[in-house]
Amino acid sequence: MRIFNKMSAQKRLVILGAFFSTVLIVLVSALAMFSIHNNLNTCYKYFGQVISKSLAIESVEITRGLPRNVVEDTLRTHAVSILESNDEMAFIEFRDNKSNILYSSRTDSLCKKRFPRLTVTSPIISFKNGSQQIVGSVTVGLTGGAIDEVTDMTRLSLLIVFMICWLTIGLIIIMNMLIATRELKALYEGVKKLSSGQFGYKLNMKNASREIRELYKAFNDMSEKLHAYNESSIDSLMLERNKFESIVMSIANGVIVCDSTDTVQLLNEHAKTLLEVSDDEILNTNIEQYCDTNGISAFREKIEEFKNTPLSQMSDKPLEFNIDVAEKVLKAVISPMFLNSGDYVGYIIVLIDVTKEVEMDRLRSQFVSNVSHELRTPVTVLRTYADTLVNMGDEFDEKTKKEFLDIMNKEIIRLHDMVNDILDFSRYEAGKLKIEKEMHDIAELVNECVSRAKILAKEKNLQFKVFIEPDMPQIPINYDSITRALMNLLTNAIKYSDKDKEIKVKAELYNGYIVVSVADQGCGISEENQKKVFDRFYRVETSAHTVKGTGLGLYLVKIAIEKHHKGEVFVHSKLGEGSLFGFSLPTAEKLAELEDECVDNDNKIANNVSK
Repeated sequence: MRIFNKMSAQKRLVILGAFFSTVLIVLVSALAMFSIHNNLNTCYKYFGQVISKSLAIESVEITRGLPRNVVEDTLRTHAVSILESNDEMAFIEFRDNKSNILYSSRTDSLCKKRFPRLTVTSPIISFKNGSQQIVGSVTVGLTGGAIDEVTDMTRLSLLIVFMICWLTIGLIIIMNMLIATRELKALYEGVKKLSSGQFGYKLNMKNASREIRELYKAFNDMSEKLHAYNESSIDSLMLERNKFESIVMSIANGVIVCDSTDTVQLLNEHAKTLLEVSDDEILNTNIEQYCDTNGISAFREKIEEFKNTPLSQMSDKPLEFNIDVAEKVLKAVISPMFLNSGDYVGYIIVLIDVTKEVEMDRLRSQFVSNVSHELRTPVTVLRTYADTLVNMGDEFDEKTKKEFLDIMNKEIIRLHDMVNDILDFSRYEAGKLKIEKEMHDIAELVNECVSRAKILAKEKNLQFKVFIEPDMPQIPINYDSITRALMNLLTNAIKYSDKDKEIKVKAELYNGYIVVSVADQGCGISEENQKKVFDRFYRVETSAHTVKGTGLGLYLVKIAIEKHHKGEVFVHSKLGEGSLFGFSLPTAEKLAELEDECVDNDNKIANNVSK
């Protein structure tokens, strides 16, 4: 039954037709055999009656006037001759009018013993003086051999007829199937050619049946229309596809286009760069197989979540998550794609490099933590010393009071500097800080800053060695801003220098710029950290030195020098050998040249845009 259910409808119909045809022929044959058999039995019975009546008449004739002892021999001889000449008779038995057996071949050893199927008895009638008299009876047993022969012949004939009919029906069905299969196969081949893009292919309708010919005609019309449509629309389809690919390729973020089976169909160069893969490694592969830096499937879990969420919800609010690839943090956004008909065809994954944003968030958190700690320390010191002076000031001598006040003054200065850094950073970020510039002597500024720094360097017994090139011109600067920048460099040199070391400060004129540098003999900075020291919130930590700070000092130096004074900051350092920080400031003449160059560049851009 399972095999029958797996068959095609056409095969099932053929098998059912053959089965019912066979059942019908068998029923008709059985009915015919039954009718023939009944008729044969009736005829055979009449045949037995005729034979018994004939024997009754013959027995009267051959025994008329014979004595009784001769009658029995005569009947015996006549019966034996009949039995030997006729195989249909099983036995012959004669009786008198009193039912006494005169002769019976059943008890005669000379007669062949045969099994009777039909027994017929007829009276023996004698005519005397014009009247009838029953003088006995004759019983004839028939073997039924003729019935068997006729039945067997009839059965064989019906079987032959049945086989001929069944084979004829089967042949007709097979021929019909072959014809239908050949026509359907031709139609199947035509459909395959259309599916492979061979529009315009036509079927030969010459030898097709009438019903199939209409189907062939409809197929040919459809093929011709598809060919015409393909010729007219392929250019526009290719144009739309090229537009889509061009848009995807030109998007600044990484874009991956996947179909409904999660197979990558298209991605732009930026996506390959972010994921660090080539076309051969990702195109036509399952996006769920892509693994991140840790060897974990980057997209599988989120794609499963995307699939398990209603598409309407995904359309309104795309799924967002982060993955890590080669020290980069990528933000992935998955959105479904639909045709104009509304059918779902796949999804798009947009990749955005948020490494800097994540790092900035981390640095901001660290900055808040550092600032909180840095502010807590001077506030705690000030409160402790102030409470001590208030409550126990009368018990201290003047020297101790002065020492307390000196400590409090240093903490106030430290707190003041930190607050200024934070306020300057806030103003720089908001873009509200306006710098007023005046002509100043850089030598005077350097000497003043070194004098202030010497007070901070006393604790470590640090020596300053200052070299200022003579006759340097005055330059347009904001005195407070540059003073704060130089003091930041000097303060860092003091923090990261060991006791009894030397700090070199230089100011010299070079190629239209005044270059100011501060060199220490501290622990030094690695090349990797040198690229980040001027970033906001960034602080260098080493095993030998863990100096507290906000991480804003060098960032503010860079903003003040490069953004507000058109200068440049720099650093040179080697681990274990110290560091050299510095900045360059343009002279008035150099600054004018720079501003003229900016105006010329702006004019060139404006002219190009207008053209």
